[in-house]
Amino acid sequence: MNKTLESEITQLHAEICAGLADPNRIMILYTLAQSPRNVTEICNELEMPQSLVSRHLKVLRERGMVTTERHGTVIVYTLADQRLIQALDLLRAVMHENIAKRAELVNALS
Repeated sequence: MNKTLESEITQLHAEICAGLADPNRIMILYTLAQSPRNVTEICNELEMPQSLVSRHLKVLRERGMVTTERHGTVIVYTLADQRLIQALDLLRAVMHENIAKRAELVNALS
């Protein structure tokens, strides 16, 4: 693969990872995995201010993780690809395993 293309792919990969790097955005993605929602519904479900939710949705939209559809005056957000949730679940499984190993070490030292 040519170096320029490889560099561009790596940059896109990093941008997706950066989109997942905030706990609020992760919660928004899990919420949208249940069903499409507008900003107000997301705010109410996650008990977050509208300005914060809107800012995070902008980041997710720019990275192609959510899509939008206008219904009159309301914009509805949808998870762009269910594999994002599969990736998040896989990362949680890795995290769970790491925590379990650390707990074993602490118990062994006690």
